[in-house]
Amino acid sequence: MALTPSNMLPLGTIAPDFNLTDTKDNVSKSLSQLKGANGTLVMFICNHCPFVIHVNEALVKLANDYKPNGINCIAISSNDVENYPQDSPDKMKTHAEENHYSFPYLYDETQAVAKAYDAACTPDFFLFDEDLKLVYAGRLDDSRPGNDIPVTGKDLRAAMDALLNHQPIDPNQKPSMGCNIKWK
Repeated sequence: MALTPSNMLPLGTIAPDFNLTDTKDNVSKSLSQLKGANGTLVMFICNHCPFVIHVNEALVKLANDYKPNGINCIAISSNDVENYPQDSPDKMKTHAEENHYSFPYLYDETQAVAKAYDAACTPDFFLFDEDLKLVYAGRLDDSRPGNDIPVTGKDLRAAMDALLNHQPIDPNQKPSMGCNIKWK
């Protein structure tokens, strides 16, 4: 595993549109169909990354906590499944079921969506406001596998709370860290 920081997409960037297959139900879904009324969190994750496995439970809780407030979460896997078959769509579906994902888990076969978002690692988080303008691109929190810091989601939750309360979001955002996206 190569520890990779996220790229810091400029705040204010409009969310790149997409139309990807949701591995949970094998139905193609677009950003406009999935966006939340008050915000949208796009997460680049995968099945096998130890950094994602470390925060999976927190991601499910975060999605469940904020959906009633109008922030929808969307997970996307862009990994090369030829060289990383554990991230294939059928295994994504099983992974989503086993981890009780309440959010769509989309497959980016061409990796075009990851490139459009300038995603670099898993997990990588992009929070957009109701107009799909980027307001936060950073880490979930400071917990990492093996550092004994509890997973709280405090950094991302602070940004989501500020968005919901129409308060400024701190522009000094720390990048996420994780495994690099497995490019073709």
